[in-house]
Amino acid sequence: MKQHIKYLPKGVCSRQMEFDVEDGFVKNLKVIGGCNGNLQGIARLVEGRKVEDIISCLDGLKCGMKQTSCPAQLAEALKSIK
Repeated sequence: MKQHIKYLPKGVCSRQMEFDVEDGFVKNLKVIGGCNGNLQGIARLVEGRKVEDIISCLDGLKCGMKQTSCPAQLAEALKSIK
C-alpha cells in the first residue's frame, strides 16, 4: 500500500514536507524551504529506508537554540502516520 504524505513542520525554517510511504519504506522526500543542501542530503539518506529506522535516527534532534529541527520534524511526520 502506498501513502502520499504532506506535512507542515512546526518550529523550523522548512515550510512543507512531502513524501511517499510504500510497504513501510520512505520514498520521494521533497522539502520546501529550509537549508536546501542539508535537506537534499537528508532526502537521499532516508530514501528507501524503513519508517521505524528513520524515526529512531532523527527523533529529538535540535537545530541551534530551537527545540526541534527539520530532521526531527520528519520523524514527527512519520510518527503521525503510524
